[in-house]
Amino acid sequence: MDANLLAILDAQIGHLEQRIKSVFGQEDASAAEARLLLSTPGIGPVSAAMLIAEMPELGRMTSGKAAAMTGLAPIPHDSGAMRGKRAIAGGRRALRHVLFQAALAAACHNPVLKPVAQALKIRGKPHKLFVVAIARRLVTIANVILKSGVLWQTQLSR
Repeated sequence: MDANLLAILDAQIGHLEQRIKSVFGQEDASAAEARLLLSTPGIGPVSAAMLIAEMPELGRMTSGKAAAMTGLAPIPHDSGAMRGKRAIAGGRRALRHVLFQAALAAACHNPVLKPVAQALKIRGKPHKLFVVAIARRLVTIANVILKSGVLWQTQLSR
């Protein structure tokens, strides 16, 4: 890509992130939730905003329900004695796509999820499977953080 185009795109991304932060600053409840979510390595301003906007019930449900609502829960394709492959389906599609990107960042920078991602890669799992697995764990972590109201760093030091 052209260096000028990259500079323009970086500037636009920075502008959007600033707008997201200003919206969070206008509402105390959203700002508190955003602060909690942003403490998690792998969750940035865009993914935090999407989680708050698309899943207002996050923090008040089980981890299984949270995974199902994002479309990250494995759905069985079974019939009688036949056992089919499990696949993800349904849920909130736009949120799932944002969580895929957050999962890629978490697989590199989150001290809890990085070893999980490496273990899945070593076992020869397909790329999409490991991204879905990390995204599901990320939703579970976000749900627990919002439920407990405790920042990520504090939870790691227990």
